[in-house]
Amino acid sequence: MSEFDDLKISIDQDFLYLSMKLETERLELKGINESHVDDILKIRSNEIINQFVQRNSPKNNYDALQFILTIKERTQNNQTYYWGISLKDQPNLIGTICLWNFSEDRKEAEGGYELLPAYHRKGIMSEALKAVLDFGFNNLHLQEIVAMTNKFNENSKGLLLKHDFVLEEGREDEGFPDNLVFSLKK
Repeated sequence: MSEFDDLKISIDQDFLYLSMKLETERLELKGINESHVDDILKIRSNEIINQFVQRNSPKNNYDALQFILTIKERTQNNQTYYWGISLKDQPNLIGTICLWNFSEDRKEAEGGYELLPAYHRKGIMSEALKAVLDFGFNNLHLQEIVAMTNKFNENSKGLLLKHDFVLEEGREDEGFPDNLVFSLKK
């Protein structure tokens, strides 16, 4: 075994992560990397988005970079599938979408998404979600995808209902009492 064997594995994992791309009519969903620091900072620190999400928002580029490195590691370890969303004719990310929190048997996953407010109500997240649902059910062979959204986030609730998610009455998002739980079975 040479000193370059580990390097090859690392390069192959990075290539796999960066080549994880989905395309729709208007969008490119791609793995995020260090070149997306400014975009991730802009998206994850947006006050309008964060009014519905309980998280530690990045305060600077370093925080955004740490988030990107964490996502890359979790993707390489098959813990999450995470895409940056961009319009096909633009390099900047306008949102993100993911599948994560997989069940032990890998039959269920949680979906999550966020989109800069300037792009709301244009069908962009609907287009991205359709591609990710297709990927989850047909490529990962998931049997169920769940999504949690704030009970006051009308746009998110509408998006989930449009894509045939069902509100799980009585099911709770533990630790997040303002969230509703929706699910979609294959």
